[in-house]
Amino acid sequence: MEERPVLFSSQAFRDHEEVVFFREPASGLKAIVAVHSTAAGPACGGTRFHAYASEQEAIDDVLRLSAAMSLKSALAGLPLGGGKSVIIGDPERDKTPALLEAFGRALDRLGGRYVAAEDVGMSPQDLQIVARATRHVAGLPAGPAASGDPSPLTARGVLRGIEAAARFKLGRETLRGVRVGILGLGHVGSALARLLHQAGAELVVADIMPAPCEEFARLGARVVEVEAIVAEPLDVFAPCALGGILNEVTVERLQAPIVAGAANNQLASDAQAVRLFERGVLYAPDFAINAGGIINVAGEIAGSYHRDEVLTRVDAIGETLRAIFMRAERERRSPHFVALAMAEERLDAARKLRVESGARAA
Repeated sequence: MEERPVLFSSQAFRDHEEVVFFREPASGLKAIVAVHSTAAGPACGGTRFHAYASEQEAIDDVLRLSAAMSLKSALAGLPLGGGKSVIIGDPERDKTPALLEAFGRALDRLGGRYVAAEDVGMSPQDLQIVARATRHVAGLPAGPAASGDPSPLTARGVLRGIEAAARFKLGRETLRGVRVGILGLGHVGSALARLLHQAGAELVVADIMPAPCEEFARLGARVVEVEAIVAEPLDVFAPCALGGILNEVTVERLQAPIVAGAANNQLASDAQAVRLFERGVLYAPDFAINAGGIINVAGEIAGSYHRDEVLTRVDAIGETLRAIFMRAERERRSPHFVALAMAEERLDAARKLRVESGARAA
C-alpha cells in the first residue's frame, strides 16, 4: 500500500506561496500547480505532462521545478516569479483536447497568479488548446504577442553558457574542437546540438530514442549509450534530459572538467555541488544557464514581443555565468551556491519592495 503523499514535509517544499491540486474526472485531468513566489511578478513556468510513478513523485517534481523558476527569473532580471505545473498521465495516451481545455479552466481559476508555458510533454500547439479556456498562457505559436516555441532560445542561452565556461575553465575563445557530450536530444538538446555543430564542436550524443541519435550521427557525432556518456572523455558534459543526473554515483564517474547543460534540477542534492567543486569540475548552475526559455516568454506576458531585445537578454546569460564563475573563484566555493545567493539577494529585494509598496498603499 502506497504511503499517503506529503506536501509541507516534502524535502522539496521551499515556503511555496500556493500549491493547488486539480481533478476533473470527465476529461481525466489530474494536475498540480505550484506557485513558489510572486514577489517580483506573476509566477511563470512550464507545464510538464508526464507519467509519474507516484503522486509523491509528481508533488516533489512540481515543488522543485517551481522553486527553480523563482531563481531563474531572479537571476535573469525578469519581472516574474516562479511557478510550475504538472499534468499526471501519459502524454501519448492521455492527452486530449478535452483534458487540455479542462487544464485551461483550472488555470483560469488562479486569476493570473500563475502563467503556464511549454515543458516536457507539451507543445505550443497544446498550449493553444489550453488558451481556449484561459489567457494565462505564454509561448503560443500565434497571436499578436506570440513568442512561439521557447526551445531554440533555451538552447541559445545554453550555448552562450558553454562558451563562457569553456573560456573560463579551458581558456578557449571558440568552441571549435571542444568535445561536448549531450545527454538528451529532445527539443532543447537537439537545438543545442545543431548550434554546437555549427560552432565547430565535436559532438558525443546519447538518447533513449534512436532517431535523433541517427540524425546527429550523420553530422559526424559519435553515439554512445545513455548510461555511458557521463564517463566519456569530454571537455563539456551537457545534461539536457530530466533532472537528477548528477548524483553520488555519476559525479564520481564524470570525466569532463565542465558541466553545462539545459536540464532542470541537474543536482540530486546540494552535496553534489560540493563534490563537483572538490573534484575541480566547473558547474554552470542550471537555473542560470537554461533561462533562455523564460526570457523568451517574458515579453509575451508583458503584452509585447520584440525578438531583438529577447536575443540580447538571452546572449547576456554568458555574462551572468562569467560573473558567477568569477565570484565563485574569489569566494572559493561552488558556482551553485554563488548563483543561489545572487538569486536570493534579488528575491529578498523584491519581497522588501512589495512589503514597502503595500505599506504605502495602506
